Amino acid sequence: MIATLNGFTQQLVPVNGIKINAVTGGSGPPILLLHGWPETWWEWHHVMPLLAAHFSVVAIDLRGAGFSDCPQSGYDKATMARDAHAVMVALGHERYAVCGHDIGGMVALPQAANYRDSVTHLAVLDVPLPGWSKWEATIARLWHFGFHMNRDLPERLLHGREYDYASSFMAERFYDHSTFNPADVEIYAKAMALPGRTRGGMEWYRALAADHAAALDYKKQPLQIPVLALGGDQRFGAQMVPMLEEFASNVTGGSIARCSHYVADERPDEVAGALIDFLKAN
Repeated sequence: MIATLNGFTQQLVPVNGIKINAVTGGSGPPILLLHGWPETWWEWHHVMPLLAAHFSVVAIDLRGAGFSDCPQSGYDKATMARDAHAVMVALGHERYAVCGHDIGGMVALPQAANYRDSVTHLAVLDVPLPGWSKWEATIARLWHFGFHMNRDLPERLLHGREYDYASSFMAERFYDHSTFNPADVEIYAKAMALPGRTRGGMEWYRALAADHAAALDYKKQPLQIPVLALGGDQRFGAQMVPMLEEFASNVTGGSIARCSHYVADERPDEVAGALIDFLKAN
């Protein structure tokens, strides 16, 4: 279960009354990486060494996931963004870029909106965002949103079946299955099986109504920082730039070819290259 990456160190950082697991390495301008569901910081393990040649890289386990604490509350994305910002400040990074995938992208947006003096660049990878004009129509056709929002039911059904659920869930969202490593999925499944972590992940979804209401306010003051919007061409790639243009005035990006939802797993070289080019060009 304990995943390690050469050249990187892990530490528990006390923030907001809880502890957040942070994995750090590299040198240069800082970038924070935020994972999605049902993953942990390990989502980025192919991308991190590539970025570390240019940047100080920080990848965290979100509140409720991995080795971070799993409190009873605080799963709205603004609170999770406060966790992530506090980690960066605690590590000495007053100004930094943030990149989020999936649920991590939902955290990265309020982080950029609420900490405008700190966040220099925003990257969002393959996720429908609360506040988007097509939010309700999109989540209505994604079965897992409704399932995960149910109180207690997912936890009871998934107990002891974490690997079965994580592996089938992720396989459904891969295009190139040659990149689908069962050993990685086992890391995520074992993390989900830790006490409270399945509930933590479900709470991310149960907070989405509040997140949507909050995100509508972000649109009233569009972001001026550079924004990178990327997704798999088999998933949300074509929608990422117009979606982010509802929140920001300087958006670039598009689709990653032959790729579905788990872009950092399927196409780590393309993701790292796009982030390096984006951060160095802006």
